[in-house]
Amino acid sequence: MSFKERIFHALLFEAIALVLLTLLAVIITGNDVAKMSGLAIVLSMIAMVWNFLFNILFDKIYSEDRASRTLWIRIQHGFGFELGMLLFSFPVIMWVLQLDFLTVLLLDMGAMIFFLFYAIAFNWIYDITRARYTRADAPQSGKV
Repeated sequence: MSFKERIFHALLFEAIALVLLTLLAVIITGNDVAKMSGLAIVLSMIAMVWNFLFNILFDKIYSEDRASRTLWIRIQHGFGFELGMLLFSFPVIMWVLQLDFLTVLLLDMGAMIFFLFYAIAFNWIYDITRARYTRADAPQSGKV
């Protein structure tokens, strides 16, 4: 993936996630939309940076042929990303929502489970769509 495509991938992932996360957070916590939107934006920024760095490392380990990755590799990808997000997001959530450790742990783990499935589904759909798009763009040989 090119640098520009990695940025597009991260922005698309986060834009969709931002809407979903804000709506779910308002429903689950009962906090107002402004507070939860602000938290979601901060977490989204953290996730974009982590997503960019994590995917570069993951591609070096598992190759750049993303469309051929198995479900098991995608599950490893999702868990690796989400564990990193748990480490980075936990203190931010605790500080912004002013909640105790156990409550934030449960909220963060709930978000981690949601995003584990979201990340697997998003990346799988993205990779398949990308593979189809790049094949359609490939110059056709003159063979009949």
